Amino acid sequence: MSHALVTGFPGFIGRRLVRRLLDRDPDARVTALVEPRMADAARALAADAGERLEIVTGDIARRRLDLGDDDWNRLTGSVTHVFHLAAIYDLAVPEELAQRVNVDGTGNVLELCAACERFERQAYISTAYVAGLRTGVVYEHELVMGQSFKNHYEKTKFQAEVWVRDEMHRIPTTILRPAIVVGDSTTGETEKFDGPYYILRAISQAARLGQPAVQMGASDAPFNVVPVDYVVAAIVAAAFDPATEGATLHLVDPEPLTARELVSTLSREYAGREPRGRIAPKLVEVALRVGKVQEAMGGTPRESIVYLNHRVRFDTRQAVDLLAPHGLTPPRFEEYAANMVRFFRGHEDDPAFSPKR
Repeated sequence: MSHALVTGFPGFIGRRLVRRLLDRDPDARVTALVEPRMADAARALAADAGERLEIVTGDIARRRLDLGDDDWNRLTGSVTHVFHLAAIYDLAVPEELAQRVNVDGTGNVLELCAACERFERQAYISTAYVAGLRTGVVYEHELVMGQSFKNHYEKTKFQAEVWVRDEMHRIPTTILRPAIVVGDSTTGETEKFDGPYYILRAISQAARLGQPAVQMGASDAPFNVVPVDYVVAAIVAAAFDPATEGATLHLVDPEPLTARELVSTLSREYAGREPRGRIAPKLVEVALRVGKVQEAMGGTPRESIVYLNHRVRFDTRQAVDLLAPHGLTPPRFEEYAANMVRFFRGHEDDPAFSPKR
């Protein structure tokens, strides 16, 4: 019987992951390590799962995860799998906070993994953007390539993955590197409208004024997004497959749209028309320093626009080879763009979906 410890619950990916783990095995147990401030929300979501889902409060940024001796000893005596999702994902995160949560927090989770008596596997959720400012093709086995980074989020996730790799000789691990995660490919459901949803906001604002959207970003730069349902299914499949132990998998679109194609697709789905005109990439970044311009562009933060200008592709040969036997391949963006836009249209004026900055 598996006993999984999950960090990052009740976040958007975390709560879907917990649900899939429980559905996968009727005998499985899951313990979610939750920040005290999120405990009430986590317990409300866990109510339907009964005794199979346990909520334990703790803090990954503290040694021994800030657990009391009883919880530490109980978990290290029974946990078989660890799914480490918790991190600060804000692209504008201050360096000290990112270091404490993303790097120190990962080290503290590794400490628990090493102490577990029945341990089988860690699924560590990294990001494709540990590649930093590298261009061209990035391969799954690569990590330390002398790269620099766009922000402290990328840098600290890189540092954390280095630590995870250094410990793989004693902590069996599969590393998963998602691209930019968007809503469910079938329902369109997401938690907040950030990333490519800023483009949808800009398209929406232009449409309300009777204007076409404007192309932004480097036209030929790949823009890689992947739906949350694929990411969650891949994490769970990889965590229990002996063939993926020690592997690093890019959970990305093998054939991503370019920035131009992305804006065009979203504009057609939302407004029924193609964009007109184009703002040069560097001008976009400069213009976003002006509040009114940023508002007109859907509130797009400067930290996000650089991903529309980044000419990088992620090789997926390991992910394809190891996940194909599970029937898992990422859907093309064109296949779920309409669902993504439909959900956005139904909730775009709901402040609950606005990113908290």
